[in-house]
Amino acid sequence: MCKVTINGREVEVSEGTTILEAAGQAGVYIPTLCYLKDVNEIASCRICVVEVEGQDELVAACNTPVVDGMVVRANTSRVRTARKENLALILSTHNVECTTCIRSGNCKLQTLSNDFNMGAFASPSFEGVPAAQDWPQDFPLIRDASKCIRCMRCVNICERVQASGVWKATPAGGVDVAAASIEESPCTLCGQCITHCPVGALTARDDTARVFAAINDPDTITVVQVAPAVRAAWAESWGIPREEATPGRMAAALRRIGFDYVFDTDWSADLTIMEEGSEFVARVKNAENETFPMFTSCCPGWVRYIKAQWPQYVDQLSTAKSPQQMFGAAAKTWFAEKEGIDPNKIFCMSVMPCVAKKHECALENMNDAGAGQDVDLSVTTREMARMLRECGIDPRELEEEEFDNPLGNATGAGVIFGATGGVMEAALRSAYFLVTGENPDPDAFRDVRGLDGWKEATFDLAGIPLRVAVASGLANTNRLLAALDAGEVQYDFVEIMACPGGCAGGGGQPIHDGQELAGVRGDILYGLDKHADLRFSHENPTVLQAYEEYFGAPCGERPHHLLHSDHHDWSMPHK
Repeated sequence: MCKVTINGREVEVSEGTTILEAAGQAGVYIPTLCYLKDVNEIASCRICVVEVEGQDELVAACNTPVVDGMVVRANTSRVRTARKENLALILSTHNVECTTCIRSGNCKLQTLSNDFNMGAFASPSFEGVPAAQDWPQDFPLIRDASKCIRCMRCVNICERVQASGVWKATPAGGVDVAAASIEESPCTLCGQCITHCPVGALTARDDTARVFAAINDPDTITVVQVAPAVRAAWAESWGIPREEATPGRMAAALRRIGFDYVFDTDWSADLTIMEEGSEFVARVKNAENETFPMFTSCCPGWVRYIKAQWPQYVDQLSTAKSPQQMFGAAAKTWFAEKEGIDPNKIFCMSVMPCVAKKHECALENMNDAGAGQDVDLSVTTREMARMLRECGIDPRELEEEEFDNPLGNATGAGVIFGATGGVMEAALRSAYFLVTGENPDPDAFRDVRGLDGWKEATFDLAGIPLRVAVASGLANTNRLLAALDAGEVQYDFVEIMACPGGCAGGGGQPIHDGQELAGVRGDILYGLDKHADLRFSHENPTVLQAYEEYFGAPCGERPHHLLHSDHHDWSMPHK
């Protein structure tokens, strides 16, 4: 243990603790900009500099370990001046048109500039800002080089957490795409570089104008679906307590925007389980002719990753479409027929915690309903919040409302799709029923829950031992696949989510710099599941109605055409 004094406060910490961590334990605030714990601790911004007694030079608090007896001063005139000078250098090459920046009001650099009263500081003129990079504006991920502060967060989050290597540090100290272009890169569109960028250099393509255009078109019928994980995060920017940010209030908010129908992707998550669960059971029954494990396919970032990095396993992906895409196919067929609506007049859009969903819905093979793309557009949770603000809608003033029927009914199994392990748990609940004819305890498969990046469990399925694994975050996924490839592990069923913590920590979720909220949001989803009237996908009455009236049996001819896809229909990189 080491005794350290910081700003006159003595604290005892473990060896190897950094000055920044020790300061946190002592209740002393030290500002940071480039720092991300365990991911980016390179001290490139020099905003966290402090004085250490006995040393002539200021040191970076984020990566300097303490020693016993160290005396640190984090709030002297010299320290504050150095921080301002370093901040001024960053601002001198940063596009400071803050009022039109998508991160205005939620930007770490803007906050520090206000905190340090930079307007009154004799800083360099704001010149030498890099020109905006020639970037494909139709790509779901947008980069503005004029706002990059070269903190290297994106480089390290992509390499260390997501094992994708899309970004690289340039010899001049900047950042660029490692491939010839972003379209030719192995980018999975997980969006983790966006949610960990401290400024507005990386964003998701904004599609809100297209949504409003559809709403304002009197000849268009607008249908919106909302993903499971969105309900755990949609109201965070208003500071609404989580117990008040209910799905019902979310449905009311979307209805105020002007959508004709407000539906729930949880419904099609239940539909997905009927298809994917039936597919898995069929594979188990025909085990001697199948190759295992079967991988889940509902995460488009994961599908992009396996196609780019581990193509030898693509044929082991479930052929079931994601809930987003199953919803679009159902909305433009069964629902349209049921309501007497021309499916060509339907504008079907989704609100997703995900950037990759923008790419998924635009794929050339996602148009099986025969009325254009099955899902016309996908927006992120952040875009939904911007739309509400643009419309002047304050969710705090709304009463709860129900989702519309019939695509608004869902079970707890559909809700937990938004948490890592949730797809696996929901699938196993129904797989057990499909094999035995009886429901298991709905919490019988809880061992796949939790934020561990790679989880394993074995369950008994009517005397058949099922070996399952769950991974979230693509570096964890890469480790799992490497072990599988080397013959070190064997599984029957594997769930993969590209984003750490699953969709709850998705790249389209609200940004809270330095905070990882997937666990908190996941707990909300499991709480909703626990108190749901129905907790098994195979008991969703309107899903059963859809099969009876339109689809026939799960994995039958019509579901095969509308609810499944061929992963070889498009290539990766997808140009």
